Amino acid sequence: MVPVPRRVSARSRASASPELPGPDWVLAGRGLVDGHLQPIEIGISDDGTIVALGRDLHAPERHDVGESVVLPSATDLHVHFRDPGGPADVENFAAGTIEAALGGVGLVADMPNTRPAVTDASRLEEKRARVTGRTAVDVLLYGALTATSRVDQLAMAAGALKLYLSPTTGVERPPTRAEIPGLLQRAAASGLPLTVHAEDPAQFVLEPPPTSLSDWDRARPWTAEAAAVEEVIAAAPRELRLHFAHVTSARIAERIAKAGHSFEASPHHLLLSRASKVGPRAKVNPPLRSEGERAHLWELFALGGIPCLASDHAPHAASAKDVAFPLAPSGMPNVETMLPLLLAKVRAGELDLARLTAAAMDRPSRWIGQPRGRIALGHRADLLVVDFRSRRKITAGDLHAPCGWTAFEGYEGIFPREHYRAGERIVLAGEYIGTPTGVVRRPEFAA
Repeated sequence: MVPVPRRVSARSRASASPELPGPDWVLAGRGLVDGHLQPIEIGISDDGTIVALGRDLHAPERHDVGESVVLPSATDLHVHFRDPGGPADVENFAAGTIEAALGGVGLVADMPNTRPAVTDASRLEEKRARVTGRTAVDVLLYGALTATSRVDQLAMAAGALKLYLSPTTGVERPPTRAEIPGLLQRAAASGLPLTVHAEDPAQFVLEPPPTSLSDWDRARPWTAEAAAVEEVIAAAPRELRLHFAHVTSARIAERIAKAGHSFEASPHHLLLSRASKVGPRAKVNPPLRSEGERAHLWELFALGGIPCLASDHAPHAASAKDVAFPLAPSGMPNVETMLPLLLAKVRAGELDLARLTAAAMDRPSRWIGQPRGRIALGHRADLLVVDFRSRRKITAGDLHAPCGWTAFEGYEGIFPREHYRAGERIVLAGEYIGTPTGVVRRPEFAA
């Protein structure tokens, strides 16, 4: 078990651990230090570790980004790269991780509802083989927690477990209520973190068939989400490392926080509502809520009341989405735009940068047990260079998702100018220039 490295202040002229080697190069710019943007220099070793922090550091090489801001790269706890998948799936690890790199995400956690679902060691190994030599950033692989899953096998190789309590893409038979306590016990015994898709299908109202985003909200109401959350909280063993995916209501978020568990919100639930004019393209599970619910969720996020930001990136081809509402699959692309959308909110004065970095970088990395997400000694030098003066309108034509569309067309975004993976530059001036050397990661310490 590796302890979480302590935070290191850069107030001093320079700080370094006597156990770490001297820096081979220095990245200089502005960074968040004690809650304020100020000059910072980051000493990085050849193996991609942060080995010194401060000012006036000395190293053989130096890269000064001037007034641009240096941030840790994000950890996205929730993506669906559809790999392996079927003939209708438009994405894979190669494409999805390039999108992540360009959007400032250095580690993605890929969900197990692929085809076939990841329920045992052989399927996990097949998926691991698809990562090797193909990914632009690192990947953590979820295993599916079902009544038939080989959890003992998954515990040896998966990075986390996922439990779906309702039907969704790739999940036709969720567990019965009687099965849930036993599944939670098995997850706790595995020692792996568990993420739950919490909706109670007994509260769905699917007739008459929904024909709009408002109908979809009615069909899968927030009360179904709240009921599932309550059931899981009541049955969860004390030792279970529990996390709730894509929370859509501030009321539910506050309930989970009171119970002491982790949870996430996604950019579409923070920024879009059922009043959005993009029709089936904004059909997601759980649904977009009312504008009032969205505003309350955003307010809670801006106040620091939501611990994690996760994209729930789940692309489908435009031809699959642009059909009659009941026939459209749920999900939208998000991994490339998640951080740029929120960085634009920082520039607009609607969000504090420290709260964004806590939700997108620090807490997700801690929850998944990875020494990244912070500019700290001993952490990986997965870093971004962001110029807050460089804004642009988000358009599908400028993005890299093979599905070819975005629900955030016309929104303002601030994209990283540079992205470093373990000290090696993989993005420069908005272009991916790296090589596919991402690897599969597992928790290295308990959060």
